[in-house]
Amino acid sequence: MKIPKGFLIDPDRNTLYGTFAVAISMFVFAYSSNFGKLPILVYYALWLPLIAVDYRKVCGNVARYYWILPFGVLACLSMFWSQAPGATARTAIQYATQIVCALIAARTINIKTLSCGVLIGVTIVIIYSLLKGSYQYDPFDGGYSFAGAFSSKNQLGFFCAIGIYFSFATFFILRLRRAILPIILLAAALSLYGLRISHSATAVITLAATLALMIGLGAVSFFRAATRKTMFVAGAVLGLGLIAAFFTLGGYSALLEAFGKNTTLTGRTYLWSQGLLVAAKTPLLGVGYQAFWIQGFADAERLWHEYYITARTGFHFHNTYIEVLVETGWVGVILLTLLLLRTEGSLLARLLNDNADSAAHILFGLMTMLLMRSFVEVDVINPYVIGSFFLFYAAGITTLAPTRARASYATFQVQLSQ
Repeated sequence: MKIPKGFLIDPDRNTLYGTFAVAISMFVFAYSSNFGKLPILVYYALWLPLIAVDYRKVCGNVARYYWILPFGVLACLSMFWSQAPGATARTAIQYATQIVCALIAARTINIKTLSCGVLIGVTIVIIYSLLKGSYQYDPFDGGYSFAGAFSSKNQLGFFCAIGIYFSFATFFILRLRRAILPIILLAAALSLYGLRISHSATAVITLAATLALMIGLGAVSFFRAATRKTMFVAGAVLGLGLIAAFFTLGGYSALLEAFGKNTTLTGRTYLWSQGLLVAAKTPLLGVGYQAFWIQGFADAERLWHEYYITARTGFHFHNTYIEVLVETGWVGVILLTLLLLRTEGSLLARLLNDNADSAAHILFGLMTMLLMRSFVEVDVINPYVIGSFFLFYAAGITTLAPTRARASYATFQVQLSQ
């Protein structure tokens, strides 16, 4: 039986395949480290063969990615000066393929298919964690938190935050209420429960701020384009003022106390200072992509010991920019920052000019969450993780014409009913 190309690569016809591919990808991003190489091969099998279906349509004009690819290229080139060239070469190639898969998804999966796939995938991820997971003791907090089948409660919290966010976006922005309401409700309920028992303050705070922003943008969308821009600028100025007042009047300390944290952010401020000291030794190009947390290297071993990481793996500086500074220097920080800001700015420009662009609306909120988390977590610079997939998917969407990035709601409903 010959499968029509459209059922695989046409965003308006591939709802079933696209939803399946995204859902499986979510599970791979969550647990690939638990199951070895097989999930990664499945992930590649879902996306890379689409190039052979129609190269021109799936890849598009690669020249449009001139601002998206440089950070990934730098990661690959860093193998030539890396202190662990083998580790850098392996992980940089993995990161490069992650970028390719995400860009393929951007050209073949519309926002409605992506949202459905994320909701189903997150639901499966949380159910698996509830069935197979366990609690972990935090030596800094002195308490136990549910980490599920993840190595950290913050990873579970992030997936739960993603589940809540996409439940909100699918219900209120895409308004896919009749078609997939049971999935939305199930994903939201499981995500709320998982977020509560994970005790991830980062996930709760960034999710709350993102949802507040999305509600505000939803209210602004009822006005004309010129009015929307004026209201957004006024809102941004007011928001910055409130944030400044919040920190000045002691709100920050009160917030930390409410979540059982201290001013060191559970030891993160010391970790950041250590990262800056390491980066000062190789400030321009760093020690090489993924070449710091290597067993046998003195600084890494010392920090693992100080933070009770007995496995001596899977740790980071809990700050995206410090992590990048250590690995790829100031060149890497600049390239990644430009990628993040241009993606966010392009999505915002689309949203303010066209209030019907649901892809821009949802992805702008998602990028905002990633940006806020970037100061306390490392979500977008590793292969086979949900954060880097979302970043490059969103960046890829901005290279498409706005009408191309949208999906037909009527077509989508017809496919779901088949």
